Amino acid sequence: MKHTLSVLVEDEAGVLTRIAGLFARRGFNIESLAVGPAEQMGVSRITMVVPGDNDSIEQLTKQLYKLINVLKVQDITEVPCVERELMLMKVNATSTTRSEIVELAQIFRARVVDVAEDSVTLEVVGDPGKMVAIVQVLNKFGLREIARTGKIALPRESGVNTEYLKSLEAKV
Repeated sequence: MKHTLSVLVEDEAGVLTRIAGLFARRGFNIESLAVGPAEQMGVSRITMVVPGDNDSIEQLTKQLYKLINVLKVQDITEVPCVERELMLMKVNATSTTRSEIVELAQIFRARVVDVAEDSVTLEVVGDPGKMVAIVQVLNKFGLREIARTGKIALPRESGVNTEYLKSLEAKV
């Protein structure tokens, strides 16, 4: 199972290296990693997606707390969250396929950020499932390049579980 960890750290040189080293020594692969300033000055939030079972993630969390500069570790996998990712994708486009690509991009609320003679570059923002879906739809045109930020997430203060709400809509 993939777990999403939200880690608050002091914004100091070498913190990310120590965390990555811990993961490497324990044989964990980090599938997604996003780092940026948090709400408090001098603190950064690291959002990671890591495969593992509950026991191994719990052990990893304990190990993270032993590192200097780690302030808080949360496994937010089962917590209702707002999740987003940013992706830039360059798609092959001819004069005959360009309009179809743009129409498909609009369905996903993607923005055209660059147009060249033989390609279109799109910006897509959304949950990780949206990223997979648009890649599948546009793959038939030929994807030249993709750059993804990795998932960022914050727990929902409302506590509303959007996955639960989506499952209810699917039944209707």
